Amino acid sequence: MSLLQISEPNQSKNPHQHRYALGIDLGTTHSLVAVVRSGRADVLPFDNSPLLPSVVYYGKNSNTPLIGNAALAHANDSQNTIISAKRFMGRAKSDIKFSHPYQLAGNHNTMPAFVTAQGEKSPVETSAHILKYLKNHAEAALPANSIQGAVITVPAYFDDAQRQATKDAATAAGLTVLRLLNEPTAAAIAYGLDKNTNNGNYLVYDLGGGTFDVSLLNLSDGVFEVLATGGNSALGGDDIDRLIANWLIKAANKNPSEISNDEKAHLAKVSKNYKQQLSHHDAVEIDIDIAGTKLQTTLDNQTLSSIIEPVIRRTLQACEQVLLDAKLDKAALADIILVGGSTRMPVIRRAVEQHFERVPLCNINPDEVVAIGASIAADQLVNQSNNALLLLDVTPLSLGVETMGGLVEVIIPRNTPIPVTRRQTFTTHQDGQTGMVVHVVQGERDTVADCRSLARFELHGIPPMKAGFARIEISYAIDANGQLTVSARETTTDVVSQIQVSPSYGLSEEQQEQLLQAGFIHAQADKAARMLIETKVEAEREIIALTSALEEFAELLTDEQHQTLLTHIQAVKHAITTDDKAQIDKQITALKPHSDHFASVIMDSNVKNALAGTHTSDW
Repeated sequence: MSLLQISEPNQSKNPHQHRYALGIDLGTTHSLVAVVRSGRADVLPFDNSPLLPSVVYYGKNSNTPLIGNAALAHANDSQNTIISAKRFMGRAKSDIKFSHPYQLAGNHNTMPAFVTAQGEKSPVETSAHILKYLKNHAEAALPANSIQGAVITVPAYFDDAQRQATKDAATAAGLTVLRLLNEPTAAAIAYGLDKNTNNGNYLVYDLGGGTFDVSLLNLSDGVFEVLATGGNSALGGDDIDRLIANWLIKAANKNPSEISNDEKAHLAKVSKNYKQQLSHHDAVEIDIDIAGTKLQTTLDNQTLSSIIEPVIRRTLQACEQVLLDAKLDKAALADIILVGGSTRMPVIRRAVEQHFERVPLCNINPDEVVAIGASIAADQLVNQSNNALLLLDVTPLSLGVETMGGLVEVIIPRNTPIPVTRRQTFTTHQDGQTGMVVHVVQGERDTVADCRSLARFELHGIPPMKAGFARIEISYAIDANGQLTVSARETTTDVVSQIQVSPSYGLSEEQQEQLLQAGFIHAQADKAARMLIETKVEAEREIIALTSALEEFAELLTDEQHQTLLTHIQAVKHAITTDDKAQIDKQITALKPHSDHFASVIMDSNVKNALAGTHTSDW
């Protein structure tokens, strides 16, 4: 019997037209695709599992790559089997310091390519193969031509380059990107927190196979805002497997340094199996051969908790740092959301519950929750739902511009909700200046040398004026996908120059953490350095202004006044060459009475000239 599609009157312009949008979790270890059908969000399974291994095999005997489980079967051919390509996305070759088995091509300042039997393959191309596979899988499960686009999730710490690389991969896969969505935000949507009538703060604890992310979200009057983010991109379930493997090696009275890498890899795989068994049992019996020694013992959850304590401790420290960044404490949290396959472990759930003194939300499959949330957001976008959620992510690091003396003027502070546009007005430093270089930097330090350079561009066509008279408005705009556009406009002529900041490599979460820590550690020294540089810059501006005035109005001074002014100017110049702020301040103070007198003489002369030839009766 055939079924008819029924639609209520005036409820749909095209009642027989299906519009679907995909939610894609492009993960480091596994990837998933979900879709909302008949009001329900579901992950589309691959055979008996919703998880597609994020693996691509470029074999010697074929020009077509294998994806997922088919690729994982060739894991022994490590050179041609690309696992965890996400770790390389938007990264420069010089930034890749973690261990990997691949041969990389390319120069140090650009994203590398994997050298494979099928040629050089970039991380973007590898990710595109995975996304294409997910897209084809969804197309097979949905009506023809019904997919309108996809929301793809990314870690909250992904910067401009890493987000752009993800978009490039989606475009190469033939996907229309509706939005890039932070993974913790997607998890919160999956739990329906956007429909919660009570405003509150939510902490998302995301421990996956290779990364740990923590985000603090705030829901207030229908606006979902990410208050702060943190974590560690080199901490996850793989580390737990290695800790268990090391415990087994020591239990067999072996030295880890004596165990071959192949055997360590085998032990890590066995340890993962024991770990998964302990998610359903209180203890597991171990019977294994380690380097010729037979080990028979029992591993229970209490022992497991002590083995993986370093991982648990580091995740909770990251949680505390995020709370500190947001100036909140544990009591201010409405709920904690668990995400990622590693949060299936009872010892992890118990540790989080004890630390935050409340039972975390974990009733949705932690492997699927991000993809489900992404599909809900995607469905709202394509179907223009009245319940569409306003999502505000945040900038992971401060964005600023270089000013005189190599100082950074922050335009958008870190943890600012996006999308955002900020403007600030600057001026010229020298008389007759007709151009300006805009240097965009990222970081938490006060000097450009200690921050990361993102881009440079030039603004020309500034009218030649006296120093300080031109007005240049610099605008920083970050869209909902985290893309930064910087523009500079001279306000009197309306001359504009701009650049879309898409550097060829990104920052890892560890590098972001290093920049943040450096900002805290060197805060006092940076403050002193900034004050010294600002004092020097102001002194130089004073000298430039006085030198320019002397060229035009020197005849208004007596020879003695002229010489005295020059002597004090020279004293200030000499003080600037030192790093003694007190000495510079002293010479500026000594110069001030003479410069003030010169200014008053110039003003008197200008007033006299303006009034020449007039009578009081004219007034």
